[in-house]
Amino acid sequence: MEKTIPLTQQKYDELTQKLRYLETVKRTEVSEAIKAAKEFGDLSENAEYSAAKDAQEKLEIEIAKLSEILAKAYPIDVSLLNNKTVAVGNYVTVLDMEFDEEIKYQIVSSYEASSSENKISDQSPIGKALIGRSKGEVVISKTPGGSLQFKILDISK
Repeated sequence: MEKTIPLTQQKYDELTQKLRYLETVKRTEVSEAIKAAKEFGDLSENAEYSAAKDAQEKLEIEIAKLSEILAKAYPIDVSLLNNKTVAVGNYVTVLDMEFDEEIKYQIVSSYEASSSENKISDQSPIGKALIGRSKGEVVISKTPGGSLQFKILDISK
């Protein structure tokens, strides 16, 4: 399977640990809850059993999703990033020319984008506009709220 999802090492490790936790600890907990619920008798009218089976189904769906992501994911090799052009994994300091405000973003994949942490997806309008650009360039990003204009002040790892 082709590795097509770039993740920061931190996010890759976080997802790997979460998957390991779900496959071991959580599966055991759900299995024990099902076993305990079976002891209540008639399964057709056993609310505890139904709840435990629902929890098991949700758990298996989450495990499958994480497994699929990790099968396609690869950690970004920060040593291969440069400070010349913007790429996934870089930090980019821009000047919002409309508000005369400096903003520092990290360009990440859509799987780890977080507006509260200023991590923007390489697939977002701003991310797409910044990818491949260099320090000093003025970039126009067409967003649903209108066009935004940024000047790239710095690119770092």
